[in-house]
Amino acid sequence: MCWKWQYIFLIFFPATIDFFVAKSMEKSEDEKRRKLLLVISVVTNLGLLFYFKYYNFFIDSVNSVSSIFNSDFFIEGARILLPVGISFYTFQSISYTVEVYRRNIMAEQKFGRFALFVSYFPQLVAGPINRPQILLPQLREFNQLNYTNMVEGGRLILWGLFKKVVVADRLAFFANIVFNNPDSYHGISILIAIIFFAFQIYCDFSGYSDIAIGVAKVMGVDLVKNFDKPYYAHSIKEFWSKWHISLSTWFRDYLYIPMGGNKVGVPKWLLNLFITFLVSGIWHGASWNFVIWGAIHGIFIVLEAINSKYNIITLKLPALIKMIFTFSIVSFAWIFFRANTIQDSFTVIGNLFDFKHSFLSEIGHLNGSNMYNLALGIPLILLLILFERGSEVSNLQNYFKSSVVFRYTCYIFLIVLIAFFGVFVDQSSFIYFQF
Repeated sequence: MCWKWQYIFLIFFPATIDFFVAKSMEKSEDEKRRKLLLVISVVTNLGLLFYFKYYNFFIDSVNSVSSIFNSDFFIEGARILLPVGISFYTFQSISYTVEVYRRNIMAEQKFGRFALFVSYFPQLVAGPINRPQILLPQLREFNQLNYTNMVEGGRLILWGLFKKVVVADRLAFFANIVFNNPDSYHGISILIAIIFFAFQIYCDFSGYSDIAIGVAKVMGVDLVKNFDKPYYAHSIKEFWSKWHISLSTWFRDYLYIPMGGNKVGVPKWLLNLFITFLVSGIWHGASWNFVIWGAIHGIFIVLEAINSKYNIITLKLPALIKMIFTFSIVSFAWIFFRANTIQDSFTVIGNLFDFKHSFLSEIGHLNGSNMYNLALGIPLILLLILFERGSEVSNLQNYFKSSVVFRYTCYIFLIVLIAFFGVFVDQSSFIYFQF
């Protein structure tokens, strides 16, 4: 509403339809009528999402195809401002009507509470996408402020702030310089920029999720976990069980399984896997870059599935090698996610393997501030890894819980890092706000 006040109706209108559709579905025993009501809900939500997010992309693609055949056919695009969070609250609302249709939950009887579910503010603009079975029952309760919840929530907020304003936003400086000027950088410069962006987007998005979950926790509401150290994954399949968990499970339950999942023939099963990841790429953005990004993940998921079923490659690799290989594939795919255009993506890939240029000469023209950010990058990534690995050591966890001095030392250390190394500028928005 700060951008365009009329956009509040983009939440209010579909929420109203979904509310009454769900109540009608619950009362009806006529399966045809129930399916029709579900279609009304899904079409309404996806129709709005398509228009505001994909209409111009579709028109541009049609015009491009037309120009290839030297046709005079041309459609004017629309001037559209993408509503913040539309991809997230659309999917959250769809999950509600589908679950009511499946009779897994009862329809919510109070419109205000349902509207709160759709627009729950901590996770409205960038998730995690919460299922109605998890969030709605909690919104029916009256939660008083609780010391334990405030401490746990505050801890998540502090950790999320560190990941976002210290790690992600510091890494962003050099990553942005390289990806915005791909012709000027080669070899090591490109490699560092790709690694920086891989950790930037992880800390940016998981940092937001931690803050959102923490804010909700302070108010006594538990949101679903959205990240689980994804860069420690040993396969692309495992990566997606740890990255943006609420989205990957949404696609599994509402797209992959309804298409037949793995309960079909092998060719159809593999096609279902590929389509799911292709659609996931399109969900992230109206650009061929995101289509390719989703396709890359889909291809490797399919290859892993084939190998798992037929045991083609029997070589047992060390866990570290599998982790590095998976991280390399994910990071390579991030090139298409981050690059401004398709052409820029291929320029980055081409220059990545060009080591004839001197790294020192390429970064020599950076000003002092950007050299400082580049120098901080690797230590911050190592510090992040140290913190995350430390959180998995049971003895250290027990000591953190039992020792007040150690616990508050950790808090103060994070606060100092945020205060002295955090980036606080207007341009530093969350990456997933654009989706």
